[in-house]
Amino acid sequence: MIDFWWRPLLVFCALIAVALSAALFWGLMVAMLVFIAGLLFYLGYHLRQMAAFAAWLQHGERARIPTASGAWDEIFYGLDRLMRRQKRSTSKLSAVLERFEHAAQAIPDGIVMLSDADQIDWFNPAASRHFGLDENTDRGQFIGYLIRQSAFHEYLSGDDYREPLIMKSPANREMSLSVQMVPFGDKQKMLISRDITQFEMVEAMRRDFVANVSHELRTPLTVVGGFLETFLDMGSIPPEDFHKYCDLMQQQTERMRRLVDDLLTLSRLESPQNRLVEARVDMVSLVQSLYQDAQSLSAGRHQISLVSESSDALLGNADELTSALGNLVSNAVRYTPEGGTVVLRWGWRGEALCFSVQDSGEGIEAQHIPRLTERFYRVDRGRSRETGGTGLGLAIVKHVLTRHQGRLVIESKVGQGSCFSACFPLSRVVKSAD
Repeated sequence: MIDFWWRPLLVFCALIAVALSAALFWGLMVAMLVFIAGLLFYLGYHLRQMAAFAAWLQHGERARIPTASGAWDEIFYGLDRLMRRQKRSTSKLSAVLERFEHAAQAIPDGIVMLSDADQIDWFNPAASRHFGLDENTDRGQFIGYLIRQSAFHEYLSGDDYREPLIMKSPANREMSLSVQMVPFGDKQKMLISRDITQFEMVEAMRRDFVANVSHELRTPLTVVGGFLETFLDMGSIPPEDFHKYCDLMQQQTERMRRLVDDLLTLSRLESPQNRLVEARVDMVSLVQSLYQDAQSLSAGRHQISLVSESSDALLGNADELTSALGNLVSNAVRYTPEGGTVVLRWGWRGEALCFSVQDSGEGIEAQHIPRLTERFYRVDRGRSRETGGTGLGLAIVKHVLTRHQGRLVIESKVGQGSCFSACFPLSRVVKSAD
């Protein structure tokens, strides 16, 4: 910095000294000419450096640093260092912004950046899905023109954004959104949206579950309570009536016990702490045991047969598999009219090893099949209770099969019967030695 000021001053002093020397020897006129010539030469040098400087700035990184001396050399190299630092800072900032944009695009929540006039500045792909926004046409548009819902307009025009707004997606009426406005900067806003469709479905299932459990328990409790009140009011009861009432109460308490047992089983299966304890399960013996259980439950009212086409075993939990497959067998026996047939089959179906239960019952209409594994879902509620079902059996089957990477295949035709198949992948099969 010192050279920047001292060098021009030294040059100027040197010109004056030369001019004074010329004045002593050749006169004042010659001295003036010498001074002016030196000054012009000096100014020409600086003009040349300024031209080189301008050319360098114009071409930027493509041009080499001009060769110079003195103050210009310091200017050139000082600016070059400054530009390099700025370039590094710009590169870092660009990298940060790029990472931020990539992160914002990957976030499952929708983000819409709004100007002070509520015009769209930017949005991520999730927001595009939630609101049906188009990258090419919707930037700069007033968001109220694109989301035409009165509740959203009231929320947008208000100034209290502490609570989110629950609304239907304008792009998909089956999608529920939770949207919240976050003010920032100079009257700018950020609209954050979240897909809560699954959450609402879970909440609805929870409410239905509580209502169904309450309903299922209310009936047997009412029956038992009614008989107890009868005992208290009547004092002495004829033995035959007493035994009849006790039998009915026992049936209702047994129904409650089965319901509680199934609820506890479901809770255990759904618990993340309940890890699957695996071992080799001899399916030939298990299927034979299920066949005997079916005969015992039927008590001669059905024609029950067993077809075992494979001696392969499974890797899994024997208790859970017995519970799940036993549910399929008991359902078939309970819902098949007297004189009907029930066929148990263990064998390969394509690339899967399956346990199937085929019955000749009434069959199930197609619209009911996708919902059969829902808790407490019944095609015929009255008939289900008469057969002693809790409404949780197929839900238990589904959870057990999911824990074993299996799947439940349901095939049914009204008037022809049904076939329920529990199919397991190759990864669960333990090949027999023979």
